[in-house]
Amino acid sequence: MHTSRRAFIKQLALGTLAVSQSNKIFANNTSGAFIDKLLPAPVGAGFEMGDYWVWGSSVIKGDDGKYHMFADRWEKAIGFQGWVSNSQVVHAVSDTPEGPYQFSDVALPVRGAAFFDGLVTHNPRVIYFKGKYDLYYFGTTYDFPVPTAGTVWQDDWFERAWMNKRIGVAWSDSLYGPWHRSDKPVIEPRPGKWDATITTNPSPVVNPITGKILLMYKSSPVNSAPPLLLGVAEADDPLGEYRRLSDDPIFRFDTADNKDNDVEDPFVWHNGKYYELIMKDRFGHICGEDGGGIHATSENGIDWKLSDLVKAYSRKVKWNDGREILQANFERPFLLFEDGEPTHLFAATGIGPSPWNFEKTWNMVIPLKK
Repeated sequence: MHTSRRAFIKQLALGTLAVSQSNKIFANNTSGAFIDKLLPAPVGAGFEMGDYWVWGSSVIKGDDGKYHMFADRWEKAIGFQGWVSNSQVVHAVSDTPEGPYQFSDVALPVRGAAFFDGLVTHNPRVIYFKGKYDLYYFGTTYDFPVPTAGTVWQDDWFERAWMNKRIGVAWSDSLYGPWHRSDKPVIEPRPGKWDATITTNPSPVVNPITGKILLMYKSSPVNSAPPLLLGVAEADDPLGEYRRLSDDPIFRFDTADNKDNDVEDPFVWHNGKYYELIMKDRFGHICGEDGGGIHATSENGIDWKLSDLVKAYSRKVKWNDGREILQANFERPFLLFEDGEPTHLFAATGIGPSPWNFEKTWNMVIPLKK
């Protein structure tokens, strides 16, 4: 039984999650900026599918010695907004961390509107926990027709699907599946609280000391409006029960006059001494770049300090053919670890005339200095 598995993770530094408590800003002395670790990105690497939008990745090295990416895809013909109505988590494989990754299978397919995740699965994060693989994601369902190419969206469809987002966990003995899915979310919204609307964008990490799982998640007190806020919970097993570690959100940067000052998409790891975190500065009020990344540290996973050299990554990407391009977006950062050290940064990106107005999207990869 999956819920009986409690113990250590196969790779000490694999996972994600993090937290902070208030607006007292944070200072922390670190040796060098995280952004200085980034090497030129290889052209043609990562994962792309011509007829699909591709988004957010999570990568793990399997027992077969290959690198396995879990990612989102949905048909281009539906439009980019189709992530909220048509996305599925898929599995791709490569012999090297950089790729290119080749599509293998649909890991979490449609299973019917009656399930909380029956029509959409999105934003995967994979970990290995006591002999099994656990795949975190958010799922949603809705009561309007599943959009297809040429569908004219009704004004309220996006919000109706958005409001049903809930975090789920699937598990398998193999990275090729089959994946078993719980029929219930592992953590629910709380009416009247800061996380009243949704639970989404899971970021799990196994604490190497206690063996417990910390889970950071995103929510909002009101429908899809800023600020988007982060909370943290803990469990003994991937399927829960998850206990909130704080009744309040973490990393509050918004003010009464500026609700747009917020963050999302954390990736957290433990370096053997303390936690570290990179995540997206949505509007650039912290690192100085709209959509750039920030770096922070924590001793306990609850109280966080921004690093003095806070910038972790940029939308302006240096490629190994000598070009430097301002990508339309740089989302869902994920770090691959080997032997306890981060070796590659993955991110969802795209090119087009402006953010969210894409010609194509793919999951890119940036090697890191050792």
